[in-house]
Amino acid sequence: MFVSEVKVDVRYAETDQMGVVYHANYLVWFEIGRTSLIKDLGFSYSQMERDGFLAPVIDANLSYKKSMHYGETASIRTWVDSYDGFRTVYAYEVLNPKGDVAVTGQTHHIVVKKDSFRPVRFKNYYPEWHDAYEKAKKQGED
Repeated sequence: MFVSEVKVDVRYAETDQMGVVYHANYLVWFEIGRTSLIKDLGFSYSQMERDGFLAPVIDANLSYKKSMHYGETASIRTWVDSYDGFRTVYAYEVLNPKGDVAVTGQTHHIVVKKDSFRPVRFKNYYPEWHDAYEKAKKQGED
């Protein structure tokens, strides 16, 4: 399994009155992680959009374990949890500076045509990307 990791500095604007990261901001960080994973695998989500496709989130799950605070640096670890050529499930861990897991989660995506929002089989339009996801999800698994 291939895991991408990116660092994010917790900005003041991302916190609430208690100095704790506001819960919805983790979804933004998940997007940063997902985009980083795609780039690390050699692809570009923005190019896919220019080609006329989108990958909307159809489900999201988050589980909060520890608070993150202003001034800390979060590590967002992202990987392809499951993929079937149609639906992709990305998994995430947000680690605090001590390496403790602060948040875990998943987002579920499908690919659609931008002009009609009709779902398409990802592997039919992006066979190289499909192959990379197949390899990334199975790497290290027996």
